[in-house]
Amino acid sequence: MARRKEAGHGGGHGWFVTFADLMGLLVAFFVMLVAFSNQDQQKLQIVAGSMRDAFGVQQNVRYSGIIEVPGLPTRPKLKNSAHIPPEEASATPTPEEHDRQRSSGVRLKEDRAFALAAASLRQALQDMPELTEISKHIVIEESKDGLNVEIVDQDGRSMFPEGQKEPYERTRRVIEKLSPPLKASPYRLSIVGHTSASKVPPRPGYGPWDLSADRANAVRRILEEQGVPTTQFMQVGGKADTQPLFPDDPYIAANRRVTITLMREEPPIPMDFQP
Repeated sequence: MARRKEAGHGGGHGWFVTFADLMGLLVAFFVMLVAFSNQDQQKLQIVAGSMRDAFGVQQNVRYSGIIEVPGLPTRPKLKNSAHIPPEEASATPTPEEHDRQRSSGVRLKEDRAFALAAASLRQALQDMPELTEISKHIVIEESKDGLNVEIVDQDGRSMFPEGQKEPYERTRRVIEKLSPPLKASPYRLSIVGHTSASKVPPRPGYGPWDLSADRANAVRRILEEQGVPTTQFMQVGGKADTQPLFPDDPYIAANRRVTITLMREEPPIPMDFQP
């Protein structure tokens, strides 16, 4: 009797079939290498974004109708969205939110204007090479009240003669140089004089309050002579030694100063405002 032919893979040898499978895997591997060597970056980003979204690590997504962003998967609807009552879903801001947005916008615009005014004042001082030393007595800084321009005394060099209300000629020239940018600013001006504490008794009938107020008024008068309109002055006064620049040492010269402030004011209420 003839031996029955062994069944198996169409009569081929087992090792040949295994070798063929190996070749098929190698061909698939090289196809993948070729495919990834010419990859489409945009599609790769989208695939990577979808994988991250599937595993819950994708933080940014785009929604239907939103502009295309490479690498971000598309969601047809919002996930985990909270229910908002219809009365709170209006695009019209509440009066409080409207006032907050308005105040924020006004403040940003005002800060830019203060920066421009400060730059103009510093430029005016730089245009005075003959008074470089005295320009160091001018301090320009922003405060909660506005933009301060401080005319400050220093040890051994004062801006006003001792006990006198009229400034030195060099001080007058500095004030005159500051007048054009002050005039050009849209802000009202406050001028306040200050004295340092003194161990010497004041003159009878004329004390630190009188002296500080008179010095502030002298500065106002010089500015007005240079074209700053009277309506631009908000207030002029003296504080004597009640607000020292250096509270730890109220006797030093730097506490003697005249402060010109470009005032920060609340925006005007619209004419159509209904309380």
